[in-house]
Amino acid sequence: MRRLIRILFVLVLFAAARPASAQKFSISTDLLGYARLGTMNVDASYAVARRWSLIAGARYNPFTFRKGDPQKQFQYRQQSYSVGMRLWPWHTWSGWWFAGKLRYQEYNKGGIISLKTEEGDRFGAGLYSGYTHMLSSRFNLEFGVGFWAGLAAYRQYSCPVCGFTLSSGNKFFLLPDDVMLSIVYVF
Repeated sequence: MRRLIRILFVLVLFAAARPASAQKFSISTDLLGYARLGTMNVDASYAVARRWSLIAGARYNPFTFRKGDPQKQFQYRQQSYSVGMRLWPWHTWSGWWFAGKLRYQEYNKGGIISLKTEEGDRFGAGLYSGYTHMLSSRFNLEFGVGFWAGLAAYRQYSCPVCGFTLSSGNKFFLLPDDVMLSIVYVF
């Protein structure tokens, strides 16, 4: 038992004596994303250079809300995936940043403002900008905003549950995206 304790002690001293390595990875979640009817989200980043990082993200919302009457149903269901890069003018994980992303989204939204419901697939690219404030050596607070544009293959219905098709096809879109307040863990 004493030998095991000595070995663990030596390993801890060895780990503490090593020079600190740069933080290469981060994982974050957008707190404002949960306000979009409970959309769960996560982003993972990897620093490839002092001023560049790769980013990949996912969003998921399976929730449908009803107010007792099927005609009062509303939802913003989606699954969305993105990949991109960030440029950090100073260095990764601190200060201002600019990003570009490619994104795919499968969505079903409606009943929120009117009874009309739309579902489909969106493919596009986006531009984003923001600021990351360091709270500690491991935690950051991130503010950002962006937009994305692309092509949507859609189908629009007259109400959330009736199934009567109003229109369908392909259309160009330009949408605001990622108004974010994220908590970031850097490791």
